[in-house]
Amino acid sequence: MESPVSARRVTPAQVRRGTAARATGGAPKRSKPVVPAGARGALERLWAPWRMAYIGRANEPAECLFCRVARARADADRELLVLARRPQAFLMLNRYPYTGGHLMVAVNGHRARFARLTAEERADLLELVGLAERALETEYRPHGMNFGVNAGRVAGAGFPGHLHMHVVPRWDGDTNFMAAVGETRVLPEALARTWIRLRRAIRTLEPGSGGRRRTRGPKE
Repeated sequence: MESPVSARRVTPAQVRRGTAARATGGAPKRSKPVVPAGARGALERLWAPWRMAYIGRANEPAECLFCRVARARADADRELLVLARRPQAFLMLNRYPYTGGHLMVAVNGHRARFARLTAEERADLLELVGLAERALETEYRPHGMNFGVNAGRVAGAGFPGHLHMHVVPRWDGDTNFMAAVGETRVLPEALARTWIRLRRAIRTLEPGSGGRRRTRGPKE
C-alpha cells in the first residue's frame, strides 16, 4: 500500500515551480495572508448616530465656530458649552472630543497665528489654559494632559483661521481594550454632565469673580 506522501499527485506546474526554486536557491513566493476582520489594523465600527450632524456639515462652507461663540450672549453658555470668559478669550468644551473633558481655549478675534495676537489676547488665552488645567485637576484628577495648537488646515485645524488651543486630560487607563484592540475610544460621560462639573469647579476656583474675569451665565 502506498504511503499518503507517495500517493499525492504532483502537477506539472508544481514541478516547474520547484525546479525554478532549486535553481535560484529560494522557495516559491507566497502571497501575503489576508488580515481577518477584527485583527489589529482592521477597520472597526462604533454606532454613534449623534455625529451625523457634524459629518453632514464637515465640508460645507460654514461660519467660524469660535467667532459665533465669541459673539454669543452669556445666557447661551450652557448651549454652546462655554465654561468661562475673559475680555479677549473664552474656554469651552469640545463638542466632538478626543476624550472626556477635552477643552478648547480660543481668542475672541479671528486671527490664525500667535504672532498676530495682542498682548491682552495672549494673556487671556494663557490664563484660561491655566484655569482649564486647574479645573480638570480639581474635578477629574487626570494623570497627565496634552496641550496643543493646530495652526492651519494641513496641521489638522478644523477652523484654521481662528487660533485655539486644545487641553486634553489623560489617564493611565484610557488606553484600554477598546482603544488598543478595538481601535475605538469610549466617552464615559455626557457633555452636559461634564459642563456642569467643570463649571462648578471653576466657580469654586474663582469665588466672587466679576464680569472682568468671567461673564456669568445661567445657573446650573
